[in-house]
Amino acid sequence: MAKMKDCSNRGKLMVMIGLLVIAPVAILPFYPQDIGYAIYFLLTGLLSILAGGLVCAFGKREAYFSSDRLTAQRHSNNTVLFTWFWGIAVGAMPFFLSGQLCVVQSLFESVSGWTTTGLSVMDVTKTSKIFLFYRSFMQYCGGLGFVLMMVMLVSGKRSMDLFNAEGHPDKLMPNLKQTAQTIFEMYIMFLILGTAAYVVCGMPLFDSMCHAMCSLSTGGFSTKLNSIGEYHSLPIEIVTIVLMLIGTTNFAVLLLLLRGKWRQALQVSEVRFLFLLLLIFVPLMALSLSSELGMGFGEGLRHALFNASSALSTSGYATMSYENWPSFAIGLMILLMLIGGGIGSTAGGLKLSRVYLILRMIGQNINRKLLPQRCVDAPTYVKAQGRTKIDGELCSDTVGFVGCYLLLFVSGALLLTLTAGCGLEKAMFEFASALGTVGLSIGLTGTATNNATLIVEMAGMILGRLEIFIVLTGGYYGLQEIKSLGRRLFRTHR
Repeated sequence: MAKMKDCSNRGKLMVMIGLLVIAPVAILPFYPQDIGYAIYFLLTGLLSILAGGLVCAFGKREAYFSSDRLTAQRHSNNTVLFTWFWGIAVGAMPFFLSGQLCVVQSLFESVSGWTTTGLSVMDVTKTSKIFLFYRSFMQYCGGLGFVLMMVMLVSGKRSMDLFNAEGHPDKLMPNLKQTAQTIFEMYIMFLILGTAAYVVCGMPLFDSMCHAMCSLSTGGFSTKLNSIGEYHSLPIEIVTIVLMLIGTTNFAVLLLLLRGKWRQALQVSEVRFLFLLLLIFVPLMALSLSSELGMGFGEGLRHALFNASSALSTSGYATMSYENWPSFAIGLMILLMLIGGGIGSTAGGLKLSRVYLILRMIGQNINRKLLPQRCVDAPTYVKAQGRTKIDGELCSDTVGFVGCYLLLFVSGALLLTLTAGCGLEKAMFEFASALGTVGLSIGLTGTATNNATLIVEMAGMILGRLEIFIVLTGGYYGLQEIKSLGRRLFRTHR
């Protein structure tokens, strides 16, 4: 039987979260006017580090035992779920302790940050630099994921289970730690290049770093009230589109590109599907905007390209308000937010590969009805690792996930019509944004949004970031562990 030190893993992750919360203090030498806020970050971070240290010590004495792979995976799911909820709670504390936000708003901002969503209840025109940096830094780290960051520093026997449970399907290198380090190095390199590109285009250094972090993590938090649209700069928009597309691309594909294997990267099915969707949706959206809003086709094309890229990549940056957009363009944006970015990237949504597979399955079903029964068809699709067969298990997993995702989308949109008192179109847009961890808003989410609406959106963001089944299975078996512990304590007491 394999020994599983889940408590120790949880402790390590709690310590790491504490260090991440303390990290924004590093900018205080550049912005000394925010020194008064340092105590809230230090206190929160040190409490998480202390709690994690205690759990690590406890984990060395108590261990779970597993005789099968399924049980091991369940414990990994529980650990990932616990870590994310701990991160959300700890991440919310600086907002609340400093008096920036109330409890629900603080939790909402933390969820939106770590899940790389970008919906916000803060007035950025009145927010200090350290909190603006903190929000962007949360998204940058959340895009990588807590487990990936821990594996980069220290790995154990169950690291691969945790790595997979957090939603990282590809192992880029033979060694898991090398995989984590490779992804991190790419992430840092793109951050440096992105920040430099923004500065060259005329954006201030602080804003450049924050926007680069959020573009790469497909997050969407901005230091400006009107997002990227506040700059009215085509070069800045182009840089943002490039960074958003990098963020929504599978890390394995990015590695191929960095190694100069462009032809192999462009053969990947979801990469081709990404550009096909933009090729179809952008002109349609541009026509709708130019005809309905009275702008020229060139201007409509510019807004359509940026906002369609933002929706599909689940980044959440915008160049204009959506409140006056025509219903047709809003419908296209909802579809793009539902589809989402590449699997194994920082993006959310259904993921390009799943939607591609669904369309392939529909096509295969039609072909089977039209072609003679003797025709043999062995469908495949291309991943970064090579050509892969579309078998029954893959189809079953894909259909199951897509069905569950769409059911959640419909349920969440209907709930928002009740809590926000809005029409179905606005509710569908806002919840597609929350569930897909996009961050675009049609005006329902802001400083005055009621708590019930924020709670519905938080549920969507968490389910979307952790891909539904991890939350469901982790939550279920977590409750079983709590019940088992309660029974043991009750018997001991008796």
